[in-house]
Amino acid sequence: MWYYMEFRRRVGREGALKFLILWLLSENPRNGVEIINEIERMTWGWWRPSPGSVYPLLSSLSKDGFIVKMPDGRYQILEKGLEEIKEVLPPRKPRTVEDILNEIEGYISYLEEIGKDKISHYKSKVEAIKIRLEKLI
Repeated sequence: MWYYMEFRRRVGREGALKFLILWLLSENPRNGVEIINEIERMTWGWWRPSPGSVYPLLSSLSKDGFIVKMPDGRYQILEKGLEEIKEVLPPRKPRTVEDILNEIEGYISYLEEIGKDKISHYKSKVEAIKIRLEKLI
């Protein structure tokens, strides 16, 4: 929760999309559609930014020297963009086993809420995870 509050304080509501775009581009170059789709995937469908928000922001980020548009239409982050991300992200504490288990528990709660019918085609993957977890205890 603290990370979220600190993030909101540093970037504000309007800066969230800018930060997300820079963060996604720090992983690998993407085009606008890939950015929109990835944000939708990351938020489990709760937020799909409109092209009318994303493309003008990409243009602005390019003009300001944070990113560059490559000949294939994808955008690549530049050093200035990487520095911007470092300024926004709070220092990350070392993760504990308890933190990781709490996060796993949260994901399990989410999967329980969406129901078996939504995850049934992932049964073999869930079984493989179950086997790996059983080996740990």
